[in-house]
Amino acid sequence: MSVHATARIVAVAKDVTTTLPVLDGDGPFELRRLRSRGGEARVCVVGAMSAPLGGDRLRIEATAQQGAALHITSAAATLALRGPTSEHATYDVRLTVGEHAQLHWLPKPLISAAGSDLRQTWTVDLARTARLVLREEQILGRTGEPPGHVMSRLTVRRGGRTLLDQQAEYGPGAPGWDGPAVLAGNRAVGQLLIVDPSFEDTPPEAQLLGGSSEDSEDGQAALTPLAGSGTLLTAVAPDGLRLRHLLDAARAPSHRPVPSRR
Repeated sequence: MSVHATARIVAVAKDVTTTLPVLDGDGPFELRRLRSRGGEARVCVVGAMSAPLGGDRLRIEATAQQGAALHITSAAATLALRGPTSEHATYDVRLTVGEHAQLHWLPKPLISAAGSDLRQTWTVDLARTARLVLREEQILGRTGEPPGHVMSRLTVRRGGRTLLDQQAEYGPGAPGWDGPAVLAGNRAVGQLLIVDPSFEDTPPEAQLLGGSSEDSEDGQAALTPLAGSGTLLTAVAPDGLRLRHLLDAARAPSHRPVPSRR
């Protein structure tokens, strides 16, 4: 039997702190408040059951209202598994960030187990003065097994205009996914998106991180400024640990958004 569930988080600025008037878990999503850090509210998503399985329809909606600061993480990796039916699963994330608000979406990786079939989407709406840090990591297959099939799409709008819209597909049935132009034999892929109004005046420079094409055992990454106020780091690596090292490199002090001012 498939699961249909939607979890909701709303963060509201109050004086110099951020409160969470809405924190509603559902289905496999248990939401826990973490100790706040400065004026930032922090939430951990805990898996209450195995999900997503084939046929599941899962959704998380998170809103940081004007002036709020929200940080969302997860307690463990998300494991996509074969379900009782051949129907694919969906996992949709909808993020909304208001004026002078900031949101950090930094969950643990998604592991695409053999036989799974998942469609994952992120839809992000940002006000022009909003700040965002979004990380997504995908591990293709558990140790010693082939990967499942996963398709992901990330759509980001800033001030009502599209900043980024991209789609990727990996695993059985996806053409060329393991070839030299895509993963080149790597089994971990991810990206880090940072959107900050300060990048309009001082955008980070494009650069390559990790090994060269002749020395890529630790993976490779490319940091690319976006047209507007964002920067995107895309990385591939042999495993999740080396992938995280590459993504963390883009969060060095010179690339971090400045704190929001309320």
